[in-house]
Amino acid sequence: MKDSYHDKQTVPGAENICLTETVPVLKIVVFLGAVLLLLFLSLLLGPTGILLPDTATPVGSAIMSLRFNRMIMGLLVGAALSVSGVVFQAVLRNPLAEPYVLGVSGGAGLGATFAILFGAVAAIPLSLPFTAFVSAVATLLLVYGIASRGSGGTPSVYSLILSGVIISAICSSLIMFFVSMASVEGLHNVIWWMLGNLQPAPLSQRLVAALFIASGIAGSMLLASRLNALTLGREMAHYQGINADAVILVALLCATLLAATAVSISGMIGFVGLIVPHVMRAIFGPEHKMLIPLSALGGGTFLAVCDAFARSVLAPIEIPVGVVTAIAGGPFFLLILQRKMKGAWIG
Repeated sequence: MKDSYHDKQTVPGAENICLTETVPVLKIVVFLGAVLLLLFLSLLLGPTGILLPDTATPVGSAIMSLRFNRMIMGLLVGAALSVSGVVFQAVLRNPLAEPYVLGVSGGAGLGATFAILFGAVAAIPLSLPFTAFVSAVATLLLVYGIASRGSGGTPSVYSLILSGVIISAICSSLIMFFVSMASVEGLHNVIWWMLGNLQPAPLSQRLVAALFIASGIAGSMLLASRLNALTLGREMAHYQGINADAVILVALLCATLLAATAVSISGMIGFVGLIVPHVMRAIFGPEHKMLIPLSALGGGTFLAVCDAFARSVLAPIEIPVGVVTAIAGGPFFLLILQRKMKGAWIG
């Protein structure tokens, strides 16, 4: 039977696998214009309506600075989660894959919760991203090891997903255990963090996070052509001379770095890694050399706009941005389950 994924292959070389036609320049220009417009809108939105604060006054200047820093946080976190979702979907060949599927976000969340409740963050601010990343990598290795047992060292997509779901559930249970044992102050900090928010982290944390996120996106870009081959199937990747197991492991590490960094500075924000890659794939096609950078930009913009909406829709009450993305992502998840976007996934 002819594989619909194979229909999109146009160049036989492993470094030149192209899944779609070249994206029209006009489409990219329109997209970039929309991004700039939406980012400007995110600066305008606030509890008092749609307007810029008066930067000539100390209060207005402080408000504008806060909005700008939250927009930067949204760009960083949204880009990390979106590219992580792109990589997970390519590696697992599953349109429902995102950073939570393999337990990566749960593992990062467990490490971050531990660092918050046991005072490591107060003593060493940079301990939060470090702990989140180490625990996320440990979770990934645990999932990979469990999935590899009984499969000759080569885990299947289904065993990875099932192992990830189980480990993610265990991590969530451990987080709840630590929360139940926490003091009132610790409970408030962890709950607010678990709901997801873009309150600006200390500058040192943001700089480290930006470095990690840039490294993860760059690593994913270097794997773009190989991710194209993996999307066509493990067998096709093998025929193109690609070591599929090595590519999968490196890709998972890049995606883990991105997801763990995002979790460490913003908390648990779901569905960004699911929604944005699908929308970008539907608009621009599944070629990863284009999909990865466009998803990074689209994801950052989407999260910045969600944050602006969260702080303005029920003013003066501020909704955690993770709640907004969950409300938006739930119906989208059901839409994918009903295979409404199957055509966008396969090209």
